[in-house]
Amino acid sequence: MQRLTRRRGRALASLITVAGLGIGAAAAVAGPAQSADPAGDCAVAYPEADLTAGQDVTGLTVTHGTTPEGFTGEVLGVLDDGIAPDVDMIMVRLTSPEIDRVGIWQGMSGSPVYAGDGRLIGAVSYGLAMGGSPVAGVTPYESMDDYLADAAGKVAVDRAAARQIARHSDVSVAQAREGFEQLPMPLGVAGVGARALAKAEQHASGHRWLPRSTYAVGRASAAAAGADDIVAGGNLAASMTWGDVTMAGIGTATSVCGDRVVGFGHPMNWTGDTTLGLHPADAIYIQEDLIAGFKVANLGDPVGTITDDRMSGIAGTLGPLPDTADLTVGLTHGDRSRTGVTHIADRTPDTMAWSTFYGIIADHQALVDGPVQGSEDLTWTITGTDADGASFSLSSGDLYASESDLTYRLGFAIGDVVYALAKIPGVTIDTITTDSDLVDTVSTLKISKIEVKQGGEWVTLKRRSGLVARGGQVLHARVTLTGDGAPTQVVPASLQVPASFSGRMVALQVVSGAQSGSERMPRDIDEIQAWLEDQVRNDEMVVALSRGPRVHHGSEGSAHGRFRGGDDNPRTVQTVLGPFGSVVRGRFFSIGEAR
Repeated sequence: MQRLTRRRGRALASLITVAGLGIGAAAAVAGPAQSADPAGDCAVAYPEADLTAGQDVTGLTVTHGTTPEGFTGEVLGVLDDGIAPDVDMIMVRLTSPEIDRVGIWQGMSGSPVYAGDGRLIGAVSYGLAMGGSPVAGVTPYESMDDYLADAAGKVAVDRAAARQIARHSDVSVAQAREGFEQLPMPLGVAGVGARALAKAEQHASGHRWLPRSTYAVGRASAAAAGADDIVAGGNLAASMTWGDVTMAGIGTATSVCGDRVVGFGHPMNWTGDTTLGLHPADAIYIQEDLIAGFKVANLGDPVGTITDDRMSGIAGTLGPLPDTADLTVGLTHGDRSRTGVTHIADRTPDTMAWSTFYGIIADHQALVDGPVQGSEDLTWTITGTDADGASFSLSSGDLYASESDLTYRLGFAIGDVVYALAKIPGVTIDTITTDSDLVDTVSTLKISKIEVKQGGEWVTLKRRSGLVARGGQVLHARVTLTGDGAPTQVVPASLQVPASFSGRMVALQVVSGAQSGSERMPRDIDEIQAWLEDQVRNDEMVVALSRGPRVHHGSEGSAHGRFRGGDDNPRTVQTVLGPFGSVVRGRFFSIGEAR
């Protein structure tokens, strides 16, 4: 390690784990601030090569409200390629009443750091891995206007570098050697609430599109802040969605030049070209944390579009808003109803799916204000264009019932469909609309008895006895459904037994829609509506007769055989019965032979 000299030197010139100050939870308690005016638009970059060790710096950030406050500090050194190839990290030690209280916090990302002549050195973007500390990593402003850097690598702080950090801070050499890392980038979600966010993560198994490490923030509103509040050192937020459900990351603007804004000093999702909402924000306070403090804030309405999400920061344009997909969730519960609308700027499959999931939860929470128990008949329609630019409209629906909270099952069911559809190459989703009617009663039917007509008489089937079908004839059956909150029903069913079934083992299955399963959704838009119409609803059931291997009779005339794969894969005839107005549960399976 070399010390920074008058012109160009490198402190901490070894590998290090780099990590951004994650877009914070959003809040800021402000202490007395240094006197500092926001930098004018179109900041001029201070050459990184001119930095010297011990050089004084000033900066701006928001700890409360929308007005930037000052902090001071000194340059410690520069990490070669500390952020990415050809993008160094400038090491600084900072001080202010709030920094002294909580250290560098999440949401401070993008805070501009200035040289004594007012030129912009860069943006606060990184913090020590060991937790709260006044030592920060700064992304050079010289690198924030081209966004050509590749992803940051992991590097470790050597002993000499650690000693340099320890000499200029309260951090020990051992703590400094833990290096720098990109702090978690939690995304703030408005409209759902902290309890629901935590519960969603507990149920997220098998739904990889649901984001983790989210936290609750206030919904975007015009009252929180406006476009004039986006200044160097002021709050800056980038949203994937806004409206009934808002998901956004909150940081700091580094510079504003005309209608262009740059900030954060590190990526949000590192997607390169992007389309996100650009928002001001009103900071409430800075929350202390064992790892790193974070800013708590309310978002303002969008005032522009984030167009770049790069290793060196995000950038956007004030003015026109993003072209969005719109999610509309309608719910009726007794004599009350509610409709929530969410605008989706980031049309990636993950975002389309989780915004649908959270939109359904938000609407139910707002209307029911408690666990959503009972039965709910939900329909949905999705519109958009396919790879050829042709418009499509897909619709389906189902009945759900539960004595515990229904919302997560509803949200995951529709979210999975949206995710699969958005994953099809060339498909663009424009609108997602759901409409449902919730009643407080849980009404279910259970498959309790299966009978078939043989020799003119009804025979109750058991699992391994009683079933005889005749090839080329009709198999008459009836299914008894006993009610839990619903009256008992006896449902007739008829299956035409193919002649090819003669001389083979057969299996009769009766399966509720909830347990019937389905094949993967087709990848061709033209085939999806037919596939949807073939899906068995939860208030329906399937009666199916499957052909198995040929029957081999033993010395006593008994039939032997096994259902298994290979050349004798069963072929099936089936019928779907219902809907019955109540969710059907259970299944039945009986083996016999066809003659």
